[in-house]
Parts: sequence; structure tokens; C-alpha cells
Amino acid sequence: MAILLLLLYLLLRVFLQFHSLHLLPFLPPPLLCPIGHPNINHPSPPPPLSSSCHSQKWHERLMRMKFTGDQKREVKSWNGLTVPLTLLVFVVVANAMIGPRAWFGGIFNRLGNKNEKFLDNPLTPFQEQRLKKLQERLQVPFDETRPDHQEALLSLWNCAFPDVTLKGMISNQWKEMGWQGANPSTDFRGCGFISLENLLFFARTYPVSFRRLLFKQGGKRATWEYPFAVAGINVSFMLIQMLDLQSEKPKNLPGINFLKLLGEDESAFDVLYCLAFELMDAQWLAMHASYMEFNEVLKVTRTQLERELSLDDVHRIKDLPAYNLLYQ
Repeated sequence: MAILLLLLYLLLRVFLQFHSLHLLPFLPPPLLCPIGHPNINHPSPPPPLSSSCHSQKWHERLMRMKFTGDQKREVKSWNGLTVPLTLLVFVVVANAMIGPRAWFGGIFNRLGNKNEKFLDNPLTPFQEQRLKKLQERLQVPFDETRPDHQEALLSLWNCAFPDVTLKGMISNQWKEMGWQGANPSTDFRGCGFISLENLLFFARTYPVSFRRLLFKQGGKRATWEYPFAVAGINVSFMLIQMLDLQSEKPKNLPGINFLKLLGEDESAFDVLYCLAFELMDAQWLAMHASYMEFNEVLKVTRTQLERELSLDDVHRIKDLPAYNLLYQ
């Protein structure tokens, strides 16, 4: 039954694509560098994991791949590139781990909400209060001179390496966690203190999942893996943009539905972050990605989350199809 649903879904997407409906949300587009940031005091984006943003990279990688027989059948992707059908099947399989509810729900929600950017939904006083509190968190830059910020960073180290003594707040030991240099404070310039709060929440709330991702314990890993900590900052940044949190109030469908989740659970953003990190890693493994393809994986992850947050039957953060990834 699952195979039949998979084939039906694939055929439907190919059919719609040929009719110019552009409904291939999980097909990786060209590499994109993160742009813009809601924190007006620290507008720089988080450090990107790829060293270039050449739009031809994805196409060139495909052209180096060899296909035979039925594999030579091709479809056109939404960005105009020519992509082998087998790759499309591959990315569908990558999404299969989340469940068919997210696939079909995403299709029909997209069909029915083409103008979702212009949606306006009144907030309850409770939602408005929690949104304001979350937006205040977004405006706090990381300050290495503040004792509470230093304490939070040290707590993160102790969660990651409880048996290893940190030699100093500036130390090459930080690179073992996936920071770019000896001073992790320089990596927070793109997303502020909330990205550290997200990592710390992940470590304390879902320690098994946190350590599995930190130490790359699951699946067949790449030779050149993504750096854990910097990837985490990019996930925070992606969520802020996706949920339209830099606006007075979100006007896109995922953002509006997220506010409903926030009304039910004040920690909804932090839990969604943990879920998004898990989903990103699952997509990374399914796509057999390497360091230079991180932005592609993050793009796929964002689309999957948008699709899940657009489902009508999601009323709590636990209702999201990908939530079970936190307990695998």
C-alpha cells in the first residue's frame, strides 16, 4: 500500500509539473545564501556552510551523473533545470520517512492558498502576548561580556561534553562542537542569543537526540559533514524567516498556524527548532549530502516544515508528522 501511494504521489507531481503548476516544493533549487535578518541591531546572516552560491552547482552535479534505460526519463524542475526522474523519486523517498499525510496535505493546501502571503488572522490576547515575548527574544544579541550569556554557552559545552573540562571561553576545543573558530561568540552575530537558547533547549530537553546529531551517530555519514553548532544557528535563522516573525504578526499560512501552536505551548518555537534540526539531519542522510550541499538540504527542510504547518489537523506541536523524529 505504501509503495502504491508513493507511485501515485510521484505520478501526480510529475503530471502537475508538466501543467506548469510548479508544485515540486521539495526538489532542491540552486544554492542560496541566507539574506536579511529581523534583528536590526545585528543584520548579518548566520555564517553559511557553503563557500559559494553559484546557481549552476546543482545542475553541474547532475550532469556528472550517469543514467541508463528508464533512468534517462526526465522532468523539468521548477527552477528550469533538467532533472532525471530517478532523482525526483529519490527526494520523494527522503520525504517518505515523515508520512504521506504531509505529502498530500501539502499539495492541496498549496492549491488552496496561493495568496497565503496576504492572509490576515486576528490574534487572541494570549497569542499576542506570547508572540511579543518571542519577538523580544529575537532582538537580544549575543554579548560575550554578559555573565548570563557566558554561563549559557558554558552550559551548552557541559551538555555536549560532560566529562571534558573546557580550558577557556576562547579555545580550539569549541571546534569539536562545530563552531567555526576558537571563539564561538563570533558565530552568533547572525542570529543572536536565541540561537544559543535553541541549542541549549535541544540539549536539555532531548539529550539523546541532541547527542546523536552532535556526534553523527545515525545513518551513513558523509566524509565531509556539516558542523553541528553552525548548522544549528542556520536552522534558527531559517525558522525565523519561514514563520515571518520579523513582521508585526505573521501573514503567511505556516506563520499563522504556528501562532496557534504557540498559544497552546509557550515553548513551541524551541520544540519546533529541535524538530527542524532532526528533520534537516534526516534529509541530509536521505539525500547523501555533503558539506557543500547544506543549503540545498536546508531549503528542502524548510519546504517540508511549511507543508506540515499548513495541515488542517495540526493543533499542537505534537501533531506535526515529523514530531516523532525526536523520539526515534
